[in-house]
Amino acid sequence: MEQEVTQGDLSWVAGLVGIHENMVLGFWLLYLAVTVMSIVVFNLGFARKLPLLKNVIVYAALLFGTFPLTLFAIGMPIVEALIASALVLGIYRLRLKSHKKEQVQESAYES
Repeated sequence: MEQEVTQGDLSWVAGLVGIHENMVLGFWLLYLAVTVMSIVVFNLGFARKLPLLKNVIVYAALLFGTFPLTLFAIGMPIVEALIASALVLGIYRLRLKSHKKEQVQESAYES
């Protein structure tokens, strides 16, 4: 008994990459989207300056860890959540940067 997967059964990004039409290509495109967004969120929120070998290990673990996330992303809005996280962390970074810039200007003004 074979059940057909329709675009309505999928998350928005999974439907966008066409996983219901071509499973293999759609899966790898979805994997790419999950991986790219995970790297963006990691860099915006959690990345620190590390030596090269530790960086390679961290990103290898990230690539390995995004595989199960991709399986979840077929039916759940994982990529969409990563996009929202990237937006929130990006706004936080911008506000933090402007706040630090204001503090430097205030301390220079007081001196």
